[in-house]
Amino acid sequence: MNDRSHITVILDRTGSMQSIRADMVGGFNAFLAAQKDTPHPATLTLVQFDSQDPYAVLHSVADIASVPALSLGQYVPRATTPLYDAMGRGILDLEAWLADQPDAVHPGKIIFVVVTNGQQNASREFDRKRVKRLVKTKKHLGWNFVFLSANLAAFEEAGQVGVDHDSRLYFDKSAQGNDRVWTMACMKHMRTPLRGRRQCRFDDSDRQPAAAPQ
Repeated sequence: MNDRSHITVILDRTGSMQSIRADMVGGFNAFLAAQKDTPHPATLTLVQFDSQDPYAVLHSVADIASVPALSLGQYVPRATTPLYDAMGRGILDLEAWLADQPDAVHPGKIIFVVVTNGQQNASREFDRKRVKRLVKTKKHLGWNFVFLSANLAAFEEAGQVGVDHDSRLYFDKSAQGNDRVWTMACMKHMRTPLRGRRQCRFDDSDRQPAAAPQ
């Protein structure tokens, strides 16, 4: 284990994201740029999902310094929401990569970020119980799960797969709401200890500007 961080981002690319397409690309790119400016090295996995391609890997455990900005051409919303499949495959892929690495290479911090605007409705490989077991197991190993959602039903659904309420953030479906939630995700990553099993937490000051659900 070392001072390197790993960030996996599971990004919803379904049809409901069309109205905030440009904002989502801009928000992710701002997040990416901020991570590149942190003092510790990091790797990034970026996956997009929709029912036409439930697990589209753009970058896999790549040195974050070499990851280019996401373009509008790469992010074209379509189809429906296989949320469980994307989460499950993302967890298992990272688990498999870690199993092939010596302990000295394992990152000191793992952040697993899910960004969605829709409720699960199209998964075929994973169900809620299986994803919940995976999340629970990895939380015990110190993984940090962060769930960012512009959909109230999906926000609540994240709790049903084991993501703590304090690790979820609802955001208003607007340019301002989108920018704010990526800013909070960035701050959350930077203030979480590199080592140990302490989970990332959003507090009231994070939630208020991001339009927390009533």
